[in-house]
Amino acid sequence: MAPAPPTPKPAAATPSTRPLKVLMLHGFTQSPTLFHAKTRALSKALSKPFPNLHLSYVPAPHRLAVADIPGYNPEALDMPISEAPEAYGWWRRKDHIMKDGQGKEAETEVVYEGIEKGLQSVADCIREEGPFDGVVGFSQGAAAAAMVASLLEGRTRKDAFGKAEAKGGMPYPSSFRGEVDGFVQAPLKFAVCYSGFRAPGRFYKAFYEPQIRTEVLNVLGQVDVVVDEVRGMQLVSVCEGGEGRVVVHPGGHFVPSQKPWLDAVVGFIKQRMEGEGKTEKIEKRVEDMDVPF
Repeated sequence: MAPAPPTPKPAAATPSTRPLKVLMLHGFTQSPTLFHAKTRALSKALSKPFPNLHLSYVPAPHRLAVADIPGYNPEALDMPISEAPEAYGWWRRKDHIMKDGQGKEAETEVVYEGIEKGLQSVADCIREEGPFDGVVGFSQGAAAAAMVASLLEGRTRKDAFGKAEAKGGMPYPSSFRGEVDGFVQAPLKFAVCYSGFRAPGRFYKAFYEPQIRTEVLNVLGQVDVVVDEVRGMQLVSVCEGGEGRVVVHPGGHFVPSQKPWLDAVVGFIKQRMEGEGKTEKIEKRVEDMDVPF
């Protein structure tokens, strides 16, 4: 009997010729330069299926003082304040203690001071370099990324902001109004949120009610002590179909660069760019993945 012919290897996937344009939103206390370094592995992985890759690292507008940087103590490091690292944020969180009619503390309301300016920085980038296909963010930048995806979803979202504003909520940001059916650009195809979270409180409900329809992949760290899994899952819960698009890596508060998690993100983006409709459920945890540790 003649030996069976060798099984042919599957043909390599042909790289896409269309450009992929992505907004990149850094975390609190970071900068575009630092986030570029932290996402170098992701950029390299995306450039293989998308040779015409364009990543726009948007600078957050609020320069942080030393007192704004958690754990930063220039005196302990014998470092003058003038040499404090460049660190920026999309907003500053302030907890306002509310009192009842008898002057007793009733509840704490969270206010994101400067959020309008932070979102305007993204809208300005869209006008200058867009339109964009998607957005990737880390930590506070991931929270902002989900907000940006929400704001671009069209008339239903704008109406939700109108109703929320009538009850004391945040108004729809004027910077996101534009010439594309009344918006700065058409809805995004995807969002990737590394260590993201939901903005708490009544001021920001319109971002999440109704749920974010843009397909969002949430990447969470199993031992993240900055944005723990419970807090991360609060963002997952306000993304339509979000529980089926979660990847949990075994590390902490960072953008994972190992192949299994790069493959998950790149695969998700490829599905969205290929226009195959809803992505399949890709929930993965460390115990389900082939990892080298």
